[in-house]
Amino acid sequence: MFKAIIKFFLTGANADPLTDKDQIQQTYRKNRISVFLSITLGYAMYYVVRQGFSVVKKVLIDEGVFNPLQMGAIGSVFFITYMIGKCLNGFLADRLNIKRFMALGLLVSATMMVLMGFCSSFYLFAVLWGISGWFQTFGAAPSVVSLNQWFSDKERGTLYGIWFSAHNIGTGLTYLVTAYIVITFGWRMGFFVPGVMCILAAILLHHFMFDRPQVYGLPPIAVYSGEKTEAEMKAADKPLFKAQLAVIKRPAVWILGLSSAACYVTRYAFESWGVVFLTGAKGCTLMKASGIISISQFSGIVGAITCGWISDKFFNRNRSIPCLIFGIFFVLSTATFVYMPVKYLWVDYISMMVFGYTVYALVTYLGGLMAVDICSKKATGAAMGVIGLFSYAGAWLQEAVGGYLINAHKVIGIDGNPVYDFTQVGHFWVIASFFALLLPLLAWNAKPED
Repeated sequence: MFKAIIKFFLTGANADPLTDKDQIQQTYRKNRISVFLSITLGYAMYYVVRQGFSVVKKVLIDEGVFNPLQMGAIGSVFFITYMIGKCLNGFLADRLNIKRFMALGLLVSATMMVLMGFCSSFYLFAVLWGISGWFQTFGAAPSVVSLNQWFSDKERGTLYGIWFSAHNIGTGLTYLVTAYIVITFGWRMGFFVPGVMCILAAILLHHFMFDRPQVYGLPPIAVYSGEKTEAEMKAADKPLFKAQLAVIKRPAVWILGLSSAACYVTRYAFESWGVVFLTGAKGCTLMKASGIISISQFSGIVGAITCGWISDKFFNRNRSIPCLIFGIFFVLSTATFVYMPVKYLWVDYISMMVFGYTVYALVTYLGGLMAVDICSKKATGAAMGVIGLFSYAGAWLQEAVGGYLINAHKVIGIDGNPVYDFTQVGHFWVIASFFALLLPLLAWNAKPED
């Protein structure tokens, strides 16, 4: 039984190679379009599950279902399981049938979201969200592995950036649609509706995805694109285990991982607590706060899409220079959002626009692309796994420290309701953004692996 399950998820055997050039070209063209749309829209639905919780968080606190410390603990459980799963499942993704693996992750995490709509127990809520976190890790690494299987090196930066915009598509829609659902129908429907939508999306994802090209008799993408010959592919080939081990031993990968961790502290600070911060510190309504935060997601789409193209087009696939430029504006926009007085709310809109563009440009670079660039293509999943481990260690740290600092600096107002002071947690977010700017300089001259 267990062996049958493992066999079901392993990548298929190579089929007899196709010899008709027209058939190869037509099949590649059709499958590449289907694969790219599937990983982009499919991963966007992963974020519909993940970020729906951030919108519902404010209502859960206001209605006394959970306090900020409990919300931070629940978020920490998610990030712990996500952090570990991101690493382990990244290594597995190099060996698996991406079509089945990615669809299963979305199906289970969406099911957990539906079950959370029936729940108001702190411990059960944390367990369900933790399970969802593990299966959420079936999204990113498989997507990038599939991207590398079906698209050439010269296309990678641009297409990686477009794929990465899935974060923003899913999150931006969630902030607007889920906020409306919660305000109109209550917090439970904020779990039910997105959960059911994502279950249906998982079914469609399984239908339209494809395993690696060789399973369908197609040549490897490097051969199809003319970047390498079959002989060169065989000569440069190394065992998967050695390719993955080389990723772990590479100091530049660890530096990029720490850089991504710092970036993720600030990224998830605003995604997880941005609505709470704006309503509590600046007096915004839930809908206005969700609208301001959603701006960062939609500008992030532009950042994710254009950053890969910019580095490919103007810097000859060198990511370090644009990473430094974006990092400077990332720090400035973070500090502006945190420290700008309440009466200048229009500045929050602008700072969120700049923040969204720069943070998702940096997350595109630091959260995977730069590591994938310098590691063996055969170990793409491993590279994403290691970076993911660091990234979500940062996200977990933010959730735990953020929840603690917010809850520790509260007072009871004259109406008997708690009032939260965001000064200390704001300092924490800004300091993290400085580390995201400075750490990548240590990996400035990292070279691609042969």
